[in-house]
Amino acid sequence: MAALPVNLAALPRVLAIANQKGGVGKTTTAINLATALAAVGKSVLLVDLDPQGNASTGVGLAKSARSPSSYDVIMGEARLAEAIRPTLVPRFSIVAATIDLVGAELELVGLARREYKLTDAIKTEAAQFDYVLIDCPPSLGLLTVNALVAANALLVPLQCEFFALEGLSLLLNTVDLVRRGFNPALELQGIVLTMYDRRNNLSQQVVADVRDTMGDKVYQTVIPRNVRISEAPSHGKPVLLYDARSAGAIAYIHLASEVLKRERFLAA
Repeated sequence: MAALPVNLAALPRVLAIANQKGGVGKTTTAINLATALAAVGKSVLLVDLDPQGNASTGVGLAKSARSPSSYDVIMGEARLAEAIRPTLVPRFSIVAATIDLVGAELELVGLARREYKLTDAIKTEAAQFDYVLIDCPPSLGLLTVNALVAANALLVPLQCEFFALEGLSLLLNTVDLVRRGFNPALELQGIVLTMYDRRNNLSQQVVADVRDTMGDKVYQTVIPRNVRISEAPSHGKPVLLYDARSAGAIAYIHLASEVLKRERFLAA
């Protein structure tokens, strides 16, 4: 049976949020960027591809409400539309993750079109969204490859620490491989510096080094180390709901503004 034609104009913009290193603010950025985009009127779907399921927990989704999950969608056991769940934030929905994703890397190896499983799901059943954000696992395996193949652009959270740039080079090498083999249109949307402590000389030096190396690919917005950002997930809320006046919430609002400006530039 022939595939139905895809209306490219109706497809959402897909942004993968990835860093193979854990603890860099990847999931926090995914949750709060999605919230900020929804707050300015965009309809957003967050796909949790991390087996830890922290994005699902961070928006207050109970474990009993996470099935069907992103695992079921990737493995073709459920349609994307069946896995979409609302969050506390209007216009912001999520496809949750479960621990089943741990086995997905091995299960995908023997499947046809294994790199395109997420792409196929998004193309057929996500037209109602303006943006799809994908919270990738902290690795460069087949789940992250699926996200990069599905994505129009990549957003990289980078912690303000000494080895930040070393990890970035590995991720960018993977991006080059995905471009050459599967998705030549994949762009680097930007790099967001996270957990910045202005009292710390090392943080300031890392910011300077990353900007010198990556130039205008680095967002002007820097996400501070902020106690309200750390507290919000334990309450099942994005920081923009938990404390909208906090420095962390304000920073993510500014980041969303920058992302939208770059999106307009890329679309021009």
